[in-house]
Amino acid sequence: MGEFLKSRRARLRPEDVELRAYGGRRRVPGLRREELAQVAGVSVAYYIRLEQGTADNVSAEVLDAIARALRLTPDERAHLHRLARPPRRAPRAEVVRLRPPLQHLLDSITHAPAYIVGHYTNVVAWNRLTAAVFVDLADVPPEERTWSHQIHLNPDYRARLDDNWLPVARRNVAYLRLRLGQDPHDPKLRGLVDELLERGEEFARMWEEHPVEDLRHGEARVRHPEVGRLVLPFETLHLPGDPDLSRLMLYAAEPGSPSEAALRRLAETGAHRSSAEL
Repeated sequence: MGEFLKSRRARLRPEDVELRAYGGRRRVPGLRREELAQVAGVSVAYYIRLEQGTADNVSAEVLDAIARALRLTPDERAHLHRLARPPRRAPRAEVVRLRPPLQHLLDSITHAPAYIVGHYTNVVAWNRLTAAVFVDLADVPPEERTWSHQIHLNPDYRARLDDNWLPVARRNVAYLRLRLGQDPHDPKLRGLVDELLERGEEFARMWEEHPVEDLRHGEARVRHPEVGRLVLPFETLHLPGDPDLSRLMLYAAEPGSPSEAALRRLAETGAHRSSAEL
């Protein structure tokens, strides 16, 4: 929690929180601890203990005051509360079970990518256009069939993302930070992060920045070797009746756009397999 708080102090200046900035060279980037404590309305000694991890039973009111002072987003605020009171969840199932109707649903979507992910960015099921547009997951070893592996460790996928790789990579790191706050005692999740820290130098640099953000909706941009540039807005749908699964990801090109025409051309080739065909 101390590292997270320091990272958020570093991105603020005194004038951002309506404090007067006095002259002279500042030894630390962003707000000093004394300044943050002043804005949050807590004692400096208490805030220092909080950053050092020695403050016990910190109240929700104090955490909210600090979150307001640091201008945290809703995701970051929730993350701060979880860091102060780490949740304990029941162990996740080792074998992820996919209900057949979910695969049938994916296969019925023939002109747009669609896939289902688990709680570790692992791709549990996908349709043919997912393989055609992003990565042919049938050729990926099961242990690396996660978007985290593909984004940070697969140079071919990085090339396909082109100039969109950096925001996609940052988004993935932010999501893994959020997930680790939700399941801090999950060995599989910790193992995934440790592997990426060891194998991905750029991942490690982004991880140290402590980004935190859930994945809800956005836009995928891909430079496809066969059909050119694709712009695909996406939405995420949670699956509350399937605790082993995280969400269903759906993509759709703008009607009448070049991307929609390109997806139709890829769909007509039928050259890729869905997860049902493995």
